[in-house]
Amino acid sequence: MEPFRFLRAVAAPILRANVDTDAIIPSREMKSVSKTGLVDGLFAGWRYTEIGGREPNPEFVLNQPAYAGTKILLGGENFGCGSSREHAVWALHEYGIRVVIAPSFSPIFRGNCVRNGIVPVTLPAESVAQLAEFIAPDPQARQIDVDLEACQVRAGVHVYSFELESEAREMLLEGLDGIDLTLKHRADIDAFVVRDRLQRPWIYSLVTPTNVEKPRA
Repeated sequence: MEPFRFLRAVAAPILRANVDTDAIIPSREMKSVSKTGLVDGLFAGWRYTEIGGREPNPEFVLNQPAYAGTKILLGGENFGCGSSREHAVWALHEYGIRVVIAPSFSPIFRGNCVRNGIVPVTLPAESVAQLAEFIAPDPQARQIDVDLEACQVRAGVHVYSFELESEAREMLLEGLDGIDLTLKHRADIDAFVVRDRLQRPWIYSLVTPTNVEKPRA
């Protein structure tokens, strides 16, 4: 996973409450079980003029030239609600979205963002509205900064601080998934296994040598 530290990019507003995962990627568009091949289905119900079609809807924000190259989304309350489908985050990431700023997120969607390299930034609704107002005159010129090291969003003279759990922040800053994060403690894990094997040898006698790794010396 690509580490995230700082981003300056075009931001696009989708300031609707309760944008669910079926709006982010409808089930009919989930034709792949991998993390790629989903981008055309992103916001398909809003992005195209007809269901199942590919004629761009000129009124949808991501189809407008002013928002070309968008990497930051401004969302409404409860962004990413609905089903737990991880495809929604995969499609966003494949499109190029690296940050979603909203007043609140569905907890499962928020976790999926972190595990896939998208920064979920929680700011008060009035702050998100201010950001949308700031970018509106010229989104290409009025890009937004997201600094994960400082935990700040900056837009012109405006600075907004946000919080992110230490583990989630570490994963994003270092580009780690859950397994990578665990393996950072490999030495401690191995040392525990060595000690535990000495203290409770009967536990390990129930495990065959073929399915357990020998402790390191």
